[in-house]
Amino acid sequence: MNDLLPDQSPVWQFLETKVKTVLQRYGYAEVRTPIVEQTELFKRSIGEVTDIVEKEMYTFEDRNGDSLTLRPEGTASCVRAAEQHGLLYNQVQRLWYTGPMFRHERPQKGRYRQFHQIGAEAFGMLGPDIDAEVILMTARLWRELGIESAVELQLNTLASSEARAAFKAELVSYLESRKDQLDADSLRRLETNPLRILDSKDAGTQALLDGAPSFNDFIDEESRLHFEQLCQLLDAAGVKYQINPRLVRGLDYYGKTVFEWVTTALGAQGTVCAGGRYDGLVEQLGGRHTPAVGFAMGVERLVLLLEELNAVPDAARQLVDVYLIGIGDDNLVPSMALAESLRTEAGMNVQLHCGGGSFKSQMKKADRSGARLALFIGSEEREAGEVSVKYLRSGAEQERLPLTNISMALSERLNKGLGE
Repeated sequence: MNDLLPDQSPVWQFLETKVKTVLQRYGYAEVRTPIVEQTELFKRSIGEVTDIVEKEMYTFEDRNGDSLTLRPEGTASCVRAAEQHGLLYNQVQRLWYTGPMFRHERPQKGRYRQFHQIGAEAFGMLGPDIDAEVILMTARLWRELGIESAVELQLNTLASSEARAAFKAELVSYLESRKDQLDADSLRRLETNPLRILDSKDAGTQALLDGAPSFNDFIDEESRLHFEQLCQLLDAAGVKYQINPRLVRGLDYYGKTVFEWVTTALGAQGTVCAGGRYDGLVEQLGGRHTPAVGFAMGVERLVLLLEELNAVPDAARQLVDVYLIGIGDDNLVPSMALAESLRTEAGMNVQLHCGGGSFKSQMKKADRSGARLALFIGSEEREAGEVSVKYLRSGAEQERLPLTNISMALSERLNKGLGE
């Protein structure tokens, strides 16, 4: 688990603002759920034999002896909240959420045991059109962030539960006779979650899978038609994708459409966003049958990608526009009044120097603040009804400006880039 420090916050805020804007354009409403849920919720939704439930959840007993778990993902909590509060029965819902999740897994680049996700879930719509919309929404986000060239969409169908069961039986039969060729992780999954072997990163296992039964031979006609229509919708929208027949998801509740946005810009291929359709989950958790589709994206991994690609504009990192100094005690009142005026009238981010010190030390703090302009009011400026302006990020000459219409004057100079 790690701290998020002030110099990192602007990148997170840039990403979160972009995501929220895109989600709202598609009519998604925010839902906020507790970070602690009944353990049974995740066992029923994720699957008791998944890596998450078996090895990674932070689970404990409270004082009443109830088993509670820090949420390892957001979909189950979102479904629980929507069902509990009557949002799903005979209704269409588009919801999104953000916040910390917790998994006790091996830390690696861009992954922590407390990590953050942003997710979206759409309920009550059965056709491939909502699948396509969800994918289009993520594609728009990459364009808005300026990283579309660094991510690739991989797509697959997991068909119906009956088709998966038939394929699983054939796959297990094939692999059982070749156990000596499997890596240790795949051997364990053979007993618990054999479909996850398709996603193995071991080169030997992948080579072995080349001769395995093909899932394509088991897909039911309804799922095949659903997937074909989805591909047609994406083609018509100009969204490029790669069909990956070995793409599976680590959670039991997925069926039909699954997708991942992956990148190689951070070294080995990594997933930055993943999701799919889970029509049976609401019923599995005690509600009525409700079609659903959604996705989640890892904030830490996306932040790494934005920084690697230098995709965050300087303006997004700019926390302070103006650093304002009142020279001497006599000028504290007018400098504080001016700071409030600039915040109110011009909407500027103004940091007022507090704590005294020499003028030289105050100017050093002005520079370290990252502000584009330093304003200072001394006795001369106060008597003349003016303020001195020093341009900290450009070669423009220092000048004095009248306090009359100062907000407009400073805004014009910042818009012209004189503070750069």
